[in-house]
Amino acid sequence: MTIRRILVANRGEIARRVFRTARDLGIETVAVFSDADADMPFVAEADLAVRLPGSAPSETYLRGDLVIDAARRTGADAIHPGYGFLSENAAFARDVEAAGLVWIGPSPESIDEMGSKIRAKEIMAAADVPILSVDVASATDADLPLLVKASAGGGGRGMRVVERLEDLDGELAKAQAEAQSAFGDGTVFVEPYLPRARHVEVQILADTHGTVWAVGDRDCSIQRRHQKVVEEAPAPNLSDTARKTLHTAARAAAEAVSYRGAGTVEFLVDGDRVFFLEMNTRLQVEHPVTEQVHGIDLVAAQIAIAEGKPLEGEVSAPQGHSIEVRLYAEDPADDWSPQTGTIRTFDFPETVRVDSAVEVGSVVGIHYDAMIAKVIAHGPDRTTALRILVDALRRSSVHGVTTNRSALRQILEAQPVQDADLWTSMLEEHADAWITTEAGDPLVPVAAALAEATIAAASGRVLSRIPAGFRNVPSQSLTREYEGHEPVRYRSAAGRLTVDGVTLVSIDTFGSAAEVLLEADGVTRRYWVETGEKHVDVDGPEGSTSLTPVPRFVDPADVVAEGSLLAPMPAAVTAVQVADGDRVSKGDPVVVLEAMKMQHTITAPSDGVVSNLAVTVGQQVEAGAVLAVIEEEQE
Repeated sequence: MTIRRILVANRGEIARRVFRTARDLGIETVAVFSDADADMPFVAEADLAVRLPGSAPSETYLRGDLVIDAARRTGADAIHPGYGFLSENAAFARDVEAAGLVWIGPSPESIDEMGSKIRAKEIMAAADVPILSVDVASATDADLPLLVKASAGGGGRGMRVVERLEDLDGELAKAQAEAQSAFGDGTVFVEPYLPRARHVEVQILADTHGTVWAVGDRDCSIQRRHQKVVEEAPAPNLSDTARKTLHTAARAAAEAVSYRGAGTVEFLVDGDRVFFLEMNTRLQVEHPVTEQVHGIDLVAAQIAIAEGKPLEGEVSAPQGHSIEVRLYAEDPADDWSPQTGTIRTFDFPETVRVDSAVEVGSVVGIHYDAMIAKVIAHGPDRTTALRILVDALRRSSVHGVTTNRSALRQILEAQPVQDADLWTSMLEEHADAWITTEAGDPLVPVAAALAEATIAAASGRVLSRIPAGFRNVPSQSLTREYEGHEPVRYRSAAGRLTVDGVTLVSIDTFGSAAEVLLEADGVTRRYWVETGEKHVDVDGPEGSTSLTPVPRFVDPADVVAEGSLLAPMPAAVTAVQVADGDRVSKGDPVVVLEAMKMQHTITAPSDGVVSNLAVTVGQQVEAGAVLAVIEEEQE
């Protein structure tokens, strides 16, 4: 069969990724989109688009009946599921095929067998692939630490590490709730946790003619809360024995379930020992690194296999090295909490591949995963690929939403990462040492303050000939302050702005933007500054920074009571653990929020009494909203 029009049952960067290959192959494209995604780039890039009324995944992207109806209405003859949502839903795959459409993925039977991690382990055990397992009912301290995992999904959701047996029941309940929310299935299981092992996976391609390819391997050991952060191919520092075992076991796994299409078999590697983790019956987020080193378009291969074409030739040997990082809308300084906002600037150098969900003007909301882009570098060797990626993150410009970009640079520059000394808990163990949230380049607020003053003077409608920073008493400085930075004190001397220890070489304004050249300690640095009503965006030699000006006068209405618990991000209230008048101890859970598919527990900052409880279950709250007040008890 020849596919002529593909509907992508997904959103964001993976929808754009599939559309790109479809265009290259001359295939028409169809997008489905929620109300929250109406203005996102993937919708505009499709030839046809169908609205799914609502914003929550449960009423849009998880509604298989609406997706299939959209395919019928637009004349699509195939559906590509992307990853997440319905991509590993066997019932949906069956419904697609029953509707006479081509399912670009493995058979529903394979999805069923591998979709349950519990069943998958049974199949692997029968195929003599080593697995990890533990009997929860008879677990002892000797089995610790344990790892609770969702049976029906991945991405770190529904996953909890248990260090003490007395915590097991509580962590099981939390994992079940998160798994139910993310995947519609609260089934979880428990296995031993090997914190010093590596997470290595093998890319599989299998056609309908019996050919199975192991298309290289990837290391995904650098993780935060079991969510992959950095991925690379080929996996570095693997022994020949481990690599051979990985590829052999991955092919055996695919053959055991008569697999077709693209898939990934994931393993824990401990020296030469290899343990099966799971098989993902879909394309992976990190597939670009495999494409970069093997010169293959995996989406094109998926489509060809779905059309019944055989895999021809052999898998090419890896050429060079590729590394990918996931750019998230999250704040590392605020316990990595998800962030929302409107993208004001989004620009990366051409030295890297960027698979993004956003562009300038895109709104990052609360309904979906916090990943906004993947940044991928390729080089002739690992050292070069790392250097290219770090430099691209430094020279990129992203404004409008707080991201983990600076943290990614620091992770990549950490010595164990540079040395490829990798294990799954390394980031959790060293995050405090590797990732700093200090102010950074001290000249950034200086450039911002001088640009603001110059732009204000240039745009003044009256007294426009008065120089920037003018004061009746020239000896007195003006002050500009930005959150998290030392105040900038500057003055105007002979019509020129000055700052102690810094020379303003030049400043050119362009409306609300300015190019500022500063010299300090004999070194000249260039900054591009864009000003807004409540922000100042600065791009300089050390990267890009968004500053928040401190108001000179505080509105009394903006002052909140001492002890107020504030929502760290827009979210939905999923649980309220207290009532007005309850006594709480420091660290007690007060409210549970859910945003971007993750749950966040807001705890009491001190011992005290709950007052002004302002939220109820099911309520949507904005960032900064007061959830409750904890009044400290007087001695």
